Amino acid sequence: MAVTEELTPSGNAPQGAAKKKDKTHWLYIMVIVAVVLGAGIGLVAPEVGKSLKPLGTAFVALIKMIIAPVIFCTIVLGIGSIAKAATVGKVGGLAMLYFLVMSTLALGIGLLVGNIIHPGEGLELKPYEAGGSGDSNATVDFLMSLIPGDIPVLPTLVLAMFVGFALQGMGKAGEPVLIGIQNIQKVVFRIMMMIMWAAPIGAFGAIAAVVGATGWAAIGSMAVLMGAFYLTCILFIVIILGSMLRVVTGLNIFALMKYLAREYLLIFSTSSSESALPRLIAKMEHAGVSKPVVGITVPTGYSFNLDGTAIYLTMSALFVSTAMGMPMNLGQQIGLLVFMIIASKGAAGVTGAGLATLAAGLQAHRPELLGGMGVIVGIDKFMSEARALTNFTGNAVATLLIGKWTKEIDMDQAKAALTGQIPFDENSVEGH
Repeated sequence: MAVTEELTPSGNAPQGAAKKKDKTHWLYIMVIVAVVLGAGIGLVAPEVGKSLKPLGTAFVALIKMIIAPVIFCTIVLGIGSIAKAATVGKVGGLAMLYFLVMSTLALGIGLLVGNIIHPGEGLELKPYEAGGSGDSNATVDFLMSLIPGDIPVLPTLVLAMFVGFALQGMGKAGEPVLIGIQNIQKVVFRIMMMIMWAAPIGAFGAIAAVVGATGWAAIGSMAVLMGAFYLTCILFIVIILGSMLRVVTGLNIFALMKYLAREYLLIFSTSSSESALPRLIAKMEHAGVSKPVVGITVPTGYSFNLDGTAIYLTMSALFVSTAMGMPMNLGQQIGLLVFMIIASKGAAGVTGAGLATLAAGLQAHRPELLGGMGVIVGIDKFMSEARALTNFTGNAVATLLIGKWTKEIDMDQAKAALTGQIPFDENSVEGH
């Protein structure tokens, strides 16, 4: 995975991990402050708020700039990961099939909820037109021209799939190229992190502009989207994942969530499920799942089993299309779902990758909707915790299910671990 640099400190260098946590924490605080200030300016001085729209537009342009490299690297490496996971045999094949089904289900649920609540209705946001407004000034146009143009997404996706399958067919001869692409992905994700540090500025301008144009209606629509997303994630965990866990293993989803309480706190503080990866591996082994099953399912699931991200992608896409008064028809929604099934793999690799994947889906199907992405930038951080917690819980449940299906789990130990009869040894995290 492309997040080794982030995971290693969390396992062996607490000081390094603490520094990363602090940085993420400050970014989160700055986004919150920016959203509040932007909404305040939009309400108090609407004209000033609308004049700040270029800030949000510039941030979206930066996201567009990085879409193609993110998609290319994640798809090429993703196809390689599928090949490696499948060669492991029964466990890898079963895991990949389960991940595909659950990701598709989560994407479908996001579309269903979005069509029911119609988030963004009544906002009537205007599509972005570069240099098209009469009140634009030369300085703003010049600064916007400095941002490189975006690369078409669908051709990039097709090329990435061909490259991935070609490297897969080359076997060991293709490994040096895969390693090179993995290193390029690290650079791309580093650029993405640099862009995300500009998120407070982008959020400030975007929220100020939309609130300045629509007033309290914008705040209400964003609150509806966030509330519906959190509720959907909760119901997905309790009903969908909980039912599968009960039927297959007889275990209780609430007992599992209590067992993973410390990991939830860690994820909540970092807004990323990646920070808890070593702990999840250790805890699943402690819960009686065999090391081979854990070693295959958990790392692979972190790239291919992103239930929370899937729900977020489709709900947010419908929010943007509805807010701009250009709702997607059924055919476009199905096309978006198919695209997201492929493009969402690896979207949890770095902060902001989910935002890039959302932009990629919109650009591939309805490029004119990208101008509405600025509003999502403002509330993306507010939804990241639910997204990360859902992804994490989905991978924990997947590990237990696959352990049961492959008869590689000690159910007595699993029940004892989840009920606290066998306390978890924190020292066992070392080495994972």
